[in-house]
Amino acid sequence: MSIAIVRTRAVVALDAPPVIVETHLSSGLPAFNLVGLPETAVRESKDRVRSAILNSRFEFPARRITVNLAPADLPKEGGRFDLAIALGILAASDQIPAQQLDTYEFLGELALTGELRPVRGVLTAAIGAAEDRRLLVIPTANGNEAALAVGDRHRMADHLLTICAHLQGEQSLPCGTANIPDLPDKTADMADIKGQQQARRALEIAAAGRHNLLYEGPPGCGKSMLAQRLPGILPKMHHDDALSLLAIRSISQHGFDPSGWMRHPFRAPHHSSSTAALVGGGNPPQPGEISLAHHGVLFLDELPEFQRPVLEALREPMEMGRISIARAGRQVTFPAAFQLIAAMNPCPCGYLGDVRHSCQCTPQQIQRYRRRISGPLLDRIDLHLKLEPTPLDLLTGKPEPAEASGPIAQRVQQASDTQQRRQHCYNHQLSGDTLYRMAAMDPEAKAILQKLADKLALSARALQRTLRVARTIADLEQSPAVTVPHITEACSYRQPHHRQ
Repeated sequence: MSIAIVRTRAVVALDAPPVIVETHLSSGLPAFNLVGLPETAVRESKDRVRSAILNSRFEFPARRITVNLAPADLPKEGGRFDLAIALGILAASDQIPAQQLDTYEFLGELALTGELRPVRGVLTAAIGAAEDRRLLVIPTANGNEAALAVGDRHRMADHLLTICAHLQGEQSLPCGTANIPDLPDKTADMADIKGQQQARRALEIAAAGRHNLLYEGPPGCGKSMLAQRLPGILPKMHHDDALSLLAIRSISQHGFDPSGWMRHPFRAPHHSSSTAALVGGGNPPQPGEISLAHHGVLFLDELPEFQRPVLEALREPMEMGRISIARAGRQVTFPAAFQLIAAMNPCPCGYLGDVRHSCQCTPQQIQRYRRRISGPLLDRIDLHLKLEPTPLDLLTGKPEPAEASGPIAQRVQQASDTQQRRQHCYNHQLSGDTLYRMAAMDPEAKAILQKLADKLALSARALQRTLRVARTIADLEQSPAVTVPHITEACSYRQPHHRQ
């Protein structure tokens, strides 16, 4: 038989489209042609495959070899097709039986010795293979990743010879086991925050409804400390959400990392980050920080120091929970359901309004500084809060111990469960008629909301966000209806961002 078909999978964002490797041996001068839109790393597989076959004590056919990676219009990247190409050549040259190949899919990069090296994107490939009722054969180093996704519905090997022996019925391949490192929880505790009661309350509300939050205050008032403690009070992560986050890590340059996989991620990119680093990009497109913060926290410290185009690129994913990246000939979409926590100083020097320091900034400098953040972006942040410096007696004396993260997390979890039972989503996702139905108000509360909205000059979007926050405050108190105290507290977190 001079034609063999082997199945494998490519990686396109979080998709793993199937790829059929067709191998044809024909008479003529010895040659090795690889077609099907392969990029450089795939074309170089010809040399890796030849050496791996020879060093595994097989014969490399001295014939004209044509390998087609179908579909032809799908770009092929990386060394993930090495194993499938090698098996196709061996099957086409009758060195291994071809009748069982259709029940498997193969992924793996070959070393020159025939050993298998790990590849990216195995998690989504394993899910795709299981849905098509095939077993995915992968390098041993990827076994943990596949086991998390599909349990025992995969097989792993560490050498080309091992797979060939399995196909010939001489031995069986094992499956991997989900091995999650039991790392200690190093999440910072809310008990470390002295004072700042309103800021702590805002953080609890943000955690309960997954609202975006902006802290503004002078240096040293605790903005970063508060943000770092948010993951410790967020609701428990669901298994499917954790798997989607692992899939993003698997295709990123960071690689697969299962440590702490059921914990909410906390990403804090530097303000010098580019747009591609923050929202994703490159060729091929890679996920950015907002996708690596999927179902977790994205903390932007020194918010006005970020480049204006970088911040404006956040507007769509903040609304949609995903980011679409268009390139010539392709468009990919990465999930980006992140919770934004931002911090900024009130002015370039940081001491505007601080009674203990004098501000050295001119009105023009303050105006330019604040204009770096656009109104539409601020409108998408549910909670705005100005912080004052912590009194020194709280830091040097012996105040009463602050509430720890544990009790706060219990209240947040209870409010989160209430939201899921009522509307099957978090409050920050409510919109339109659903929002007004779930956040039902009595006439007095409606009148107060309208009055405060006029006073604070809230846009329609900001008004809806205020109502979502009020609904979350009511949920924390286990109140079925939104009342006047909930509305007034929610409006207190819409402090105007003056452009002095």
